[in-house]
Amino acid sequence: MGESDTHILIVDDDTRLRDLLKRYLSENGFRVTTATDAADARARLNGLRFDLIVLDVMMPGENGVELTRSLRTSSDVPILLLTAMVETDDRIAGLESGADDYLSKPFEPRELVLRIQTILRRVAPPSEAASIVRLGAVTFDPRSRELRRDGALVPLTPGEAEMLASLAQAAGATLSREELGQADGLADLTRAVDVQINRLRRKIEPDPKRPRFLQTVWGAGYTLRPD
Repeated sequence: MGESDTHILIVDDDTRLRDLLKRYLSENGFRVTTATDAADARARLNGLRFDLIVLDVMMPGENGVELTRSLRTSSDVPILLLTAMVETDDRIAGLESGADDYLSKPFEPRELVLRIQTILRRVAPPSEAASIVRLGAVTFDPRSRELRRDGALVPLTPGEAEMLASLAQAAGATLSREELGQADGLADLTRAVDVQINRLRRKIEPDPKRPRFLQTVWGAGYTLRPD
């Protein structure tokens, strides 16, 4: 999928910023639709398919984190949060809601494009064939990035899918938080890796509090141990 085929939804109540981002992303070859708030975004999502959402956190009414959490119950569309909040806990809250990345305001438009391109690369189908990974009643296909439990599809965010694919590719080996962060575009916030790991454990482990497959290697990182 080329950038000209990539349809992005920008959701921001700031008219000036919304128009600026639309113009800049359009000039960089993306198809762009805008929405003024969460309700407007839902209306757009009901009628159109998007490849990625750029979503402001601080909006009146339903904020960006709340909208992300709601969308994740039915959609795995990649979400990039824009936030004026710089505290680590605020960023973690955004990632825990299901966002794939965040960008702090103010930012350079070029950085936004680079973040979008990174997310889109993560969700692109892998070029190399890979074997199905079996984790008890759960299977993961690194080629399609599909996770299934007893045959039923388990939704994964693009970030979760990419991290699980990285662990599956290195099954049995220990990957550090830094390595996993680089693979998932989270190199500047290794705590976010722990958030992704905890979310993955809730989806693949019989007992997430006593992980059997996705194990912590204390002081070193994480390892995936398939059947």
